Amino acid sequence: MKRFATFSMRQSFQILSHCSYVDSCPNSFLFIVGSHLSQRDCSSSTKDTRPFPDYSPKKPTIEDSELVYQISNAIKLRHREPLGRVLKPFESKFRSDHLIWVLMNIRNDYKLVLGFFDWACLQRAPNLEARCVIVQLAVASKDLKMAHDLIRDFWENPNLDIAPSFSHFLRQIIYTYKDWGSDPHVFDVCFQVLVEAGLIIEARKLFDKLLNYGVVISVDSCNLYLTRLSGNFNGLGMAVKTFSEFPKMGITWNVASYNIILDSLCQLGKVKEAHYLLLRMEFRGHMPDVVSYSTVINGYCHSAELQKVMKLFKEMKMRGLKPNSYTYSSLILLLSKHGKILEAEKLFKEMINEGINPDNVVYTTLIDGFSRLGNIQVAYKLFTEMEAHGIIPDFIAYTALIYGFCRSGKMTEADKLFNEMLSKELKPDEVTYTALIDGYCKSDEMKKAFALHNQMIQTGLTPNIVTYTALVDGLCKHGELDTANDLLHEMCGKGLQLNVCTYNSFINGLCKAGNIIQAVKLLEEMDMVGLCPDTITYTTLMDAYCKMGEMNRTHELLRTMLDRGLQPTIITFNVLMKGFCLSGMLEDSENLLKWMLEKGIRPNSTTYNFLVKQYCFRNDMRAATEIFKVMDAQGIMPDGNTYNIMIKGHCKARNMKEAWFLRNEMIEKGFNISASSYNALIKGFIKRKKLLEARELFEEMRSKGLVADREIYSLFVDVSYEEGNMESTLELCDEAIENWLLDNVKNEN
Repeated sequence: MKRFATFSMRQSFQILSHCSYVDSCPNSFLFIVGSHLSQRDCSSSTKDTRPFPDYSPKKPTIEDSELVYQISNAIKLRHREPLGRVLKPFESKFRSDHLIWVLMNIRNDYKLVLGFFDWACLQRAPNLEARCVIVQLAVASKDLKMAHDLIRDFWENPNLDIAPSFSHFLRQIIYTYKDWGSDPHVFDVCFQVLVEAGLIIEARKLFDKLLNYGVVISVDSCNLYLTRLSGNFNGLGMAVKTFSEFPKMGITWNVASYNIILDSLCQLGKVKEAHYLLLRMEFRGHMPDVVSYSTVINGYCHSAELQKVMKLFKEMKMRGLKPNSYTYSSLILLLSKHGKILEAEKLFKEMINEGINPDNVVYTTLIDGFSRLGNIQVAYKLFTEMEAHGIIPDFIAYTALIYGFCRSGKMTEADKLFNEMLSKELKPDEVTYTALIDGYCKSDEMKKAFALHNQMIQTGLTPNIVTYTALVDGLCKHGELDTANDLLHEMCGKGLQLNVCTYNSFINGLCKAGNIIQAVKLLEEMDMVGLCPDTITYTTLMDAYCKMGEMNRTHELLRTMLDRGLQPTIITFNVLMKGFCLSGMLEDSENLLKWMLEKGIRPNSTTYNFLVKQYCFRNDMRAATEIFKVMDAQGIMPDGNTYNIMIKGHCKARNMKEAWFLRNEMIEKGFNISASSYNALIKGFIKRKKLLEARELFEEMRSKGLVADREIYSLFVDVSYEEGNMESTLELCDEAIENWLLDNVKNEN
């Protein structure tokens, strides 16, 4: 049985005025709720009821009366002695009829009644009438557990045929009611046992039968009935129908009742109707509690209606209701699915501040979200925090973190976590293996990737299309197109359908190998097999044509892509920008940037870098500087590549003051100066006869493990030699030989 927590709430009916969609609720639901809202309390006294029958058991014979008298006296007078010893002389003469006659004499002493009943059961099984009498006496003595157990035992008896025995049971419980207890709680106990036993039809018959006698089952028992109905998807509709019907029969629902129906409606996908009922609760004097709101919030979470969820959450808190773990968990999961992981983390912290301990699901959701966002540091911190709080990560949490490490290229950490997972006897699934295989493929470690693929098969797992696509992608990037092609045939042989990602990987590999004709054939094949090429497919081919300088072909692909209703991404625009710049089509590059800004497409630093590099190549540092300023004005932060391009451009134009300023600004922002920028700065200072500045930069470059140009080494070897510093001269000579001569040998091999 579901348990519902209740909380106090401030009176407020203004909420109805804020619901703009109340009038749009389906008519069928308005009828259901309307019939409930229009109810008046039905008192049994206003109905035509029938009296309970008088109890008239079989009369005992004189001989039986004497035996009953003897047994009764023995029980009363010798109640301190063991009952088995007291009644031993009567065992041979005792019949089931005697049970009820003796009970009539000792009914006022409940302890004696139970003792005698236990003794009688050892002699022979009591009939249904006797059992019902004991049930009545137990309820009258407030021993509801005993009554419950007696009735439950009757229904669980495998020797009884439930269909014909129900009417008999019902008749006997009504027949014994008036003279043996007259406590209406007995009917609640009967109703509850029937519901718990899954005898829903029989429970409803009991409910209807009792109405004839003016008895209405309690709301708590009816809530149990609603809960049982709603526990099965097929019974959800019946639960809602019952909620509508029972008030006409005298049931006054409470907050727990509403919460059960709110949950039922949400399970049926009628979240808007559940929200409407939530609003009407207060109108009917039933203040929604935290469970009421959390149920509807969770319903909207399942239908991914984030705006409505956040509005309800805010409204809930304004009413003084504190969200529970169920509420927070639902919201965190929804925010994570929408990619709003930072907002989810904020709620997570709020949850902890409220003293609510997150569970495994909440932690795993956040770990997965940050891993997908690429913020592996936060994901790992959450993982360790989870363990510190005594929450044992399952294989899903491990897989989420492994995916994050693999995506960040940290394969050592991913492998360590994978082995830790195995040591804890957590079984990796296809997703775990695929994450690792993809990571190794992207790290150009194909042997390890295929070793994991084989291990995966040995453990009984079947690689899926995503696993094979990762391997194909790795092979293609590694230039092993023939092996990738064999793998494609293996996939098809296993009945796996190639998807767009698989084709994209192979097309990318062919383009990198310079086989663009075959890549185009694969594009045509995609159409033939019913797969629609996506933006990545076209962008990959456009990039290949741009590198070849075939901008006309690039334009044709772009038109085809747009005709198919595919939207270019910023990567697509950057490919075009790169193509224009490589082809020397500066005017087209400028027009493309202008068009992007007019259409509200936000360029990134890579977009501008192509233009900046082109202006620097043409020695037009004024235009390059103007683009640099435009980036800043639009809130687009220059990256390390931007600074390195600008530094080399200014050095080439002998603007050493500007180059030095950018070098300092770059360091302040945490960007790394490239080897080529150091070389440009050093050469620029040498040309300006500023040998001291050049030498300081050369030493700084060496300390960072960066390699200078040959001519720079030659210059400083000569300087050291002229200064008479043979130790420094020999050291620089060794470096030059190691960095340049050995490199030449490697390149020749």
